[in-house]
Amino acid sequence: MAEATTALPGGGRAHPTGPGAVLELIRSGRATTRAELMAATGLSRSTMAARLEALDAAGYLEDAGTGGATGGRRAGSFRLRRDSGVLLVADIGGSHLRTAVTDMAGSILASDRRGLDVADGPQRVLTQVQSDFDRLLTTVDVDTDAQPVRGVGIGVPGPVEAGTGRVVSPPIMTGWDGYEVPAFFRDRYDCLVLADKDTNLMALGEHRVNWPDEEHLLYIKVGTGIGSGLVLGGRLHHGARGAAGDIGHIPAPGVDEADADAPACRCGNTGCLEALAGGWALVRDLAAAGHEVTATDDVVALVRDGSHDAVRLLRQRGRLLGRALADTVSLLNPSLLVIGGELAHAQDHLIAGIREVTYRRSLPLATRDLRVVTSDLRTRAGVTGAAHMVADALFAPATVDEALAQGR
Repeated sequence: MAEATTALPGGGRAHPTGPGAVLELIRSGRATTRAELMAATGLSRSTMAARLEALDAAGYLEDAGTGGATGGRRAGSFRLRRDSGVLLVADIGGSHLRTAVTDMAGSILASDRRGLDVADGPQRVLTQVQSDFDRLLTTVDVDTDAQPVRGVGIGVPGPVEAGTGRVVSPPIMTGWDGYEVPAFFRDRYDCLVLADKDTNLMALGEHRVNWPDEEHLLYIKVGTGIGSGLVLGGRLHHGARGAAGDIGHIPAPGVDEADADAPACRCGNTGCLEALAGGWALVRDLAAAGHEVTATDDVVALVRDGSHDAVRLLRQRGRLLGRALADTVSLLNPSLLVIGGELAHAQDHLIAGIREVTYRRSLPLATRDLRVVTSDLRTRAGVTGAAHMVADALFAPATVDEALAQGR
């Protein structure tokens, strides 16, 4: 029976036990010694030696020291070469921008965060991203001739068409509709440039760094807005066109969108989940109650100061989120819910409300092993995920095999 192969971008094929597949085993940590790699692939010692030699000569691998003993001898261990270049990544939020330089394994070498209004439009926002990239590169001890920029990854707070990086009808990104984010950087860097929705990248970052063994993970960002990212079967899930996970704009449970009192959402509809439980909605409701709040950070400050109104409202909105997530948990049956965003870390009030209702209203089988946790990466989740997005594309087995075949 013929072995399955993977199509290459240029029309060729990647062998399931070719150099690219060997590198993927090493990069994922599933097999890092010669013995482990031979056992995982079924390749002979001589064939494996040839694979490793080709990867080493092309600059993909480095010696990671020694692994466990095998037959009385200590087996050499391999890992991805981290210093063959750098990645430039950015997480653009509704009101903030975080940029970073990472090594090829996605570890952050330098980063920065600033306030920024995404509604200023793509030219102004991306020009700031470019400026921050240039400045960060001067702060890291990197010779860009020896370690060039190998890839750029950008996250944005709106729907992104899968495969193109084109923003499509974003609720809060004034002036971005139809804009192809990678095009801005292609003339500036001779490398791969990718863009995706910010919550997809946050889900990917949390999965790779903190929960690599979880096959089914749902990440929910509760900040100024509400969004989510899905990891299903160990892979980031985009859906048919890239719209999967837009939980913030489903109808809020118990709200009739035809009701004249249903709150208006920034997307133009009424009664959306975000219009009741998003940070901007909490600002609206607390301001109406007489509190001096203008941003989500002000809500967090009130909660930490013990404001009865803020704590009560956040717990209430956590229960509302729990009702929406209960349907999602019953539908997708993830084993882990990761709650991130500014409001997730306003003590435990939001997550307590989410846990209370999600466990009670989801199917018993769906919640049998379900865990609900807060994000460990916090504000670094987006840039970390962006780095892994780019690295996944650069080191895809088919891409590696094609590069080696062409002598690159």
